Amino acid sequence: MTDPLIKGALDLDPWLEPFQGALIHRQKHAQSLINSVTAESKSTLSEFASSYKTYGIHANWDDHSIQVTEYVPDVQEVSLVGDFNNWDVNAHKLKLQNEFGLWHLKIAANADGSFAIPHDSKIKLSLVLSSGERVFRLSPWLTRATQPEPNSEGKVESHIYEGRFWNPSPADTYQFKSPRPILTDGIKIYEAHIGISTPEPKIGSYKNFTKNILPVIHTLGYNTIQLMAIMEHAYYASFGYQITNFFAISSRFGTPEDLKELVDEAHRLGIRVLLDVVHSHASKNVEDGLNMFNGTDHYLFHGGAKGNHDLWDSRLFNYSNFETLRFLLSNLKFYLDVYKFDGFRFDGVTSMLYKHHGLSFGFSGNYNEYFSDDYVDNDAIAYMILAHKLIEEMGKEEHFKFISIAEDVSGMPTLCLPTSSGGVGYDYRLSMAIPDMWIKLLKHKQDEEWDFGNIVHTLTNRRHGENCIAYCESHDQALVGDKTLAFWLMDKEMYTHMSKLSELTPIIDRGLSLHKLIRLITFALGGEGYLNFEGNEFGHPEWLDFPRVGNGESYNYARRQFNLIQDDLLRYRFLFDFDCSMQRLDTKYGVLSAPQAYVSLKHESDKVVVFERGGLLFVFNFHPTNSYPDYKLGIETAGVYEIVLNSDDEKFGGHGRIEEIDKKTGKPFEFWTQPEAWNNRQNSILVYIPTRTALVFQLKEKVKN
Repeated sequence: MTDPLIKGALDLDPWLEPFQGALIHRQKHAQSLINSVTAESKSTLSEFASSYKTYGIHANWDDHSIQVTEYVPDVQEVSLVGDFNNWDVNAHKLKLQNEFGLWHLKIAANADGSFAIPHDSKIKLSLVLSSGERVFRLSPWLTRATQPEPNSEGKVESHIYEGRFWNPSPADTYQFKSPRPILTDGIKIYEAHIGISTPEPKIGSYKNFTKNILPVIHTLGYNTIQLMAIMEHAYYASFGYQITNFFAISSRFGTPEDLKELVDEAHRLGIRVLLDVVHSHASKNVEDGLNMFNGTDHYLFHGGAKGNHDLWDSRLFNYSNFETLRFLLSNLKFYLDVYKFDGFRFDGVTSMLYKHHGLSFGFSGNYNEYFSDDYVDNDAIAYMILAHKLIEEMGKEEHFKFISIAEDVSGMPTLCLPTSSGGVGYDYRLSMAIPDMWIKLLKHKQDEEWDFGNIVHTLTNRRHGENCIAYCESHDQALVGDKTLAFWLMDKEMYTHMSKLSELTPIIDRGLSLHKLIRLITFALGGEGYLNFEGNEFGHPEWLDFPRVGNGESYNYARRQFNLIQDDLLRYRFLFDFDCSMQRLDTKYGVLSAPQAYVSLKHESDKVVVFERGGLLFVFNFHPTNSYPDYKLGIETAGVYEIVLNSDDEKFGGHGRIEEIDKKTGKPFEFWTQPEAWNNRQNSILVYIPTRTALVFQLKEKVKN
């Protein structure tokens, strides 16, 4: 008899039956951790994850006192220093509260009733290690860290981040006005980075994003934003993946109140905001990070070689450690509570799932690779289950469905099933094979060589019952060293022939056409959600390269040129407008939330793909030269159809070869089905499909055969 802990998983996939033991162990291991932390803290999981309210440095606005609580095991002394006490290591010493290394201090208000530590002043922890050495560290729970200011000569003497006591007055603290939006259509994600979201070669701000980028995203029709590089990272070029301060948001973009305003405005526009959360590893920085915090290599991390990720040059968390769980779970709740994020995209999930971290390991799909103790890190999986139980618990408290997305290349079964069904709990996984496929095709194959059986297989090859986010390209493909789709298609002429006043060359014509077709077929066929990296929707003409020594610390490529879509004489606008129309297919017809498409045709020599999804008929002609008049297509429902999206429309940079409107009547042309079965569908329809064109039809009126 199947254990109820995993019944849902086995009902979906009977091939999991030989691995029942591993699945049950995961759930019981996670539950034992929950029992452990809740019994120890005498609280619920959600209350345990509220430790961010007590750990760290907190102001009490009732009596203007300041409470300091820090977990620092294996040290002789802890004190709080800063501008407020002239960095005197003896002035404000914390007292050891228990044998586990919990230290505490209460600082009373000044004689005049003001806080002893001024708002936004510099602070640090001073520690005397077991060796007797005195070191200075930033509190792991610090909510603000800033880059050192230049001296009188304009030079920055140190690159080590400084801790700040962020405590604005209630009048200056941002108050949220808009509720979290309830989405009724599929998830359409706009992946964005605050710093590059400006055409100018500089670091963009939260304020700029709120004012100038949110309206663009709203116009496009994306209903979810995934914000990258929000957690503080000392090295800008790490793209936010080398976190130094987990509770501090990046100060280079603005203040905490600025970020709250951004999220609130997104909510007002009906857009959810996800945080790109990095719990897979941490920066090796010592003085402004977590590494060697208390003089040991195992503070929140595994000690020795197990605690190092050699390829990423970073530290790896010990997910079996009680205080590590407190820190990471509180980190999640902090961002949901304080900044009102609507969920997370978890980075580096493959690295977390496996002891080998996915390095030099080719996943074949053999289930032993996913459940063998030799490969799998059960402590990390237990942490992820705890994280999702916390997210579920918070969702019940707020009557809201928070979203979680896994960046996993391995295809771990049950990863995207609810914990109640025996899964890990993610709502979606990223379909990472899809962008790899498109890049390989553009890089290695001529158009005539494209294998549409393989293309359709890659787009539809996902686990039943586990949702996927499809995408053609993300930030990975935009980085220097790789190329975006637009660059692979048109880089030879993007700087010379993207003006409407210039000749439409074969390269630009092909590029515009295939850019639209690739994105539409991925959008409609590839998953239960869709993702786009900012700027790629309009074919951004340059790669992404952050300032670093190798490029002379230049910001010239660390930006997105949104000004290009404001110029109606440039062809970038065609791609932007097409993306708008594509997003609205889901908004109007529910494409992404519909069951997986039925593919009725993938014709290799004609290069034609036909499928039905969400009540729409999608038709693609990828052939580089052949157009097809009166091409017979199979379709299930008999009736009258009309075109709702045409990639060859002149407003999208097409050639206008299809007349969509009857000039005599001013009404859309109608396409009538015939009661002739075709390609395993009950009816058929004749359409004209020009070369490199995609058409989408909707049923206007049903008829009886």
